[in-house]
Amino acid sequence: MAGGVRRKKTKALCLSKLYSFACLSSSFNEDHSRIGQLGFSRVVYCNDPDGPEAIQLMYKGNYVSTTKYTAANFIPKSLFEQFRRVANMYFVVVACVSFSPLAPYTAVSVLVPLIVVIGATMAKEAVEDWRRKKQDIEANNREVEVYDSNGKTFTKTKWKKLRVGNVVKVYKDGYFPADLLLLSSSYEDGICYVETANLDGETNLKLKHSLEATASLQAESFFLEFKAAVKCEDPNENLYSFVGTLDFHGKQYPLSLQQLLLRDSKLRNTEYIYGVVIFTGHDTKVMQNATDPPSKRSRIERRMDKIIYILFTALILIGFIGSVFFGIKTKEDIRKGKLRRWYLRPDAASVLFDPNRASLAAFFHFLTSLMLYGYLIPISLYVSIEIVKVSQSNFINHDQDMYDKETNRPAYARTSNLNEELGQVCTILSDKTGTLTCNSMEFVKCSIAGTSYGQGMTEVEVALTERQGARSSSSFAAGVGKKVSSGVAVKGFNFHDERIMNGNWVNEPNAMVIEKFFLVLAICNTAIPDVHEDTGEISYEVESPDEAAFVVAARELGFQLYNRMQMSISLHELDTKSRKSVNRVYELLHVLEFSSSRKRMSVIVRNEKNQLLLLCKGADSVMFERLSEAGHQCEAETKDHSRQYAEAGLRTLVVAFRELSQEDYKHWEEEFTKAKSSVSADRDALLDAVANKIEKGLILLGATAVEDKLQKEVNLLLDIEEKFFSFEISGHMKLQLVID
Repeated sequence: MAGGVRRKKTKALCLSKLYSFACLSSSFNEDHSRIGQLGFSRVVYCNDPDGPEAIQLMYKGNYVSTTKYTAANFIPKSLFEQFRRVANMYFVVVACVSFSPLAPYTAVSVLVPLIVVIGATMAKEAVEDWRRKKQDIEANNREVEVYDSNGKTFTKTKWKKLRVGNVVKVYKDGYFPADLLLLSSSYEDGICYVETANLDGETNLKLKHSLEATASLQAESFFLEFKAAVKCEDPNENLYSFVGTLDFHGKQYPLSLQQLLLRDSKLRNTEYIYGVVIFTGHDTKVMQNATDPPSKRSRIERRMDKIIYILFTALILIGFIGSVFFGIKTKEDIRKGKLRRWYLRPDAASVLFDPNRASLAAFFHFLTSLMLYGYLIPISLYVSIEIVKVSQSNFINHDQDMYDKETNRPAYARTSNLNEELGQVCTILSDKTGTLTCNSMEFVKCSIAGTSYGQGMTEVEVALTERQGARSSSSFAAGVGKKVSSGVAVKGFNFHDERIMNGNWVNEPNAMVIEKFFLVLAICNTAIPDVHEDTGEISYEVESPDEAAFVVAARELGFQLYNRMQMSISLHELDTKSRKSVNRVYELLHVLEFSSSRKRMSVIVRNEKNQLLLLCKGADSVMFERLSEAGHQCEAETKDHSRQYAEAGLRTLVVAFRELSQEDYKHWEEEFTKAKSSVSADRDALLDAVANKIEKGLILLGATAVEDKLQKEVNLLLDIEEKFFSFEISGHMKLQLVID
């Protein structure tokens, strides 16, 4: 969105009224009965961290450390790491023995190289751990606004100084400094959007909502008298569950994961939120999942140990054979009173050469041999490898090909211990969206009433064409990179087809179907229009990039969503008769939101002609089976176009609608209201069953096709994959899309 002052139209909008299912419901269940028992004993005194009860609990602070060492354990722990290497252990033993008369050289000649090798490696470990320390310092010193009951206002405080019970205010695009209980947000009903990419890699926004009892805490003055108590589960690593209760104004309210904002997740599409700190520091769920930095040893290092074992075996064998012959010869130095090697004076020799104690002399000779032949053990090889590893990590840090200009972030090697493992990758496991692709959707093609619209070729089609050695078709030349008629690039819209652009769709023989098709795209969503005060331009705050692409496509083709109120949706529509833009208002009755199990989304609206319309979009696997007998007219063509779109690497959704009678809707609404107000554990199942009753008898309109563009250099990666390693893609995608 452009900068500057905006006129927000969301303050009077209670988004929770738009949702029907349990994503916005908190109710008591069996787990809540365990509050106060073992594992559910945490108590948080909201806005009262200095109270006597809170002080007695002695919860951990919000300081976080991800380092491997501390000042106290660095020397012993680092030495332990060094002596896990077989060669280092060998040279320590040799150094100890070198102080005895058995040594063929001075102890200094062994100790100095050993100290240099171990010291250099420990210094490298210290430098790498200090870099981790610097990152921790940066994170711990970030600032957040905390409510000061003495000053009766919010003041900036460093993350590390946060305490359990503090009330904090986090602004849009800010990270949550601890695990927070959501109290309220810039929306009147406490809705907020959260990005959890740092936690689970998901770039789609997640919807969170506060309790209705606290959603009214919208101003700083409200927190002057705000006191409450939270009883919840103890710190644990489960990111997808939270059980607790809020004691507020003498009443208890159930808490669920929908009220919990996790540390390191990001606030999006919401101006600000107020929250209470529940878990701090290493008690937060993300830190509970973070294990201590492990002692990492690469395969090369482990193989080197095996080689050292072989060399050490050879060393023992050489020393043993030499000692045996030495013992035999020493024993023969005095035979029958005669001295065979008289120049050695065996009659006055020490125990090291005493013929009468030849076995003991042979044993001492064996120890001397182990030291004398010790150069078979390559201690310098470890030094060379450490130098190479450090150099490699520096090359990685300064590699311009691994620098991301968009985020201004270079590659960063947190440790150099496993550099060589990068060259030994044999299998890559990856999902598609957001990993191989940018998760930035563009509306490219569509199928309406059996006719395919949209020219040009996708990146996948271009890649397939290049692999086959063919030249790009004329449609590619006409369509790829094509912008809208205004000549200005529109984010989320890369569609070009003169048959329906610039209002030409009114001349199509299926104009009425096209009108309904884009009406579904404009209305069947939860997008919130945001009007720029200076330019009047409209942008949209959405939960997913798919939804943004649909709303933008509808806008560019004559169906602009410009206002959403609690019970209505307003559009600028292109009228088929006058061919002018007119304002139309649709009464919003129900939203049956999308979920991974439903695989579809529906809205029920009433138009200005008093017609009741159910507008639906969803996956083809659940949509075609819901068509009425009269709704199959263009099914074969739509399926064929969807298959072609999937082959081109596009994501498809089927679009359909149904006109409802007043009697059918009234009967269904009674059932739905009853199921929605249910507090039983099977509430979701009841709602789904009732929704199924009305999401049937649909009339097929067509299908959409959006492109999730590939990340840069993905084609190069896939070419390398074919030659060197296997590549597996996981996720909920069509087989053809995975193949492409």
